[in-house]
Amino acid sequence: MAVKVLIIEDNPVARSFLCRVVRESFSDAMEIVEAGDLEGARRQVARLSAEGDDSGFKLILVDLELPDGNGMEFLAELAGTPSVKIVTTLYSDDDHLFPALQCGADGYLLKEDRFEVLVEELQRIVRGQPPLSPAIARRLLSHFRPGSTGDSGPMGLNSGFGSLSSSAGPTTGRGVALDPAPEWERLTPRENEVLTYLSKGFTIKEIANLMGIKWFTVNDHIKSIYKKLNVSSRAEAAVLASKQGLV
Repeated sequence: MAVKVLIIEDNPVARSFLCRVVRESFSDAMEIVEAGDLEGARRQVARLSAEGDDSGFKLILVDLELPDGNGMEFLAELAGTPSVKIVTTLYSDDDHLFPALQCGADGYLLKEDRFEVLVEELQRIVRGQPPLSPAIARRLLSHFRPGSTGDSGPMGLNSGFGSLSSSAGPTTGRGVALDPAPEWERLTPRENEVLTYLSKGFTIKEIANLMGIKWFTVNDHIKSIYKKLNVSSRAEAAVLASKQGLV
């Protein structure tokens, strides 16, 4: 069954761009429905409901500024639904970001980001991570970082996107270690194959096609690889794999 996606964007060029991003991000058969305003989006949601489609839209991308209202209204209407709701906008300020998150947005992407950045961020969905444009992630960190007290040390974050704790001891300013106790020998043959493709720069969609498996299966392998190698990004995994002679 095709995965249903709803894209709400009044600019036809931006809407076409976002369709390309979605198709590049996932290898499943896609049924992408487009709407140029809130009324059209509501009609599409009502149509699926009237057809008895309990699964509804798996993914919804919504712009904030629309001809007949604000996308936050639609986010609030969808509160409690299983759809993954991602804001796609040009606004990176607090006045748009935090109200959108409070209305139920599961992620926040800037349309001005490069194509490949948006693809990589959107793919975070299947790893259970919030898709956030780099500038938005930095803004969230800045918002929860102490400023006026002069304390520049780490602090807990209760933003709903996980937590950072100072309990790990003093920092050296050099980031996380890339050489934990090696566990790479525990990788399965499939995981080694995925890691090889990752290290060569293939996208998740390309890996899925090369291996003849679904994109969500590739992401399951990636999650397992990250956990076993104690890394959190493609770059870290590639570096460690190269140093350990895996690729």
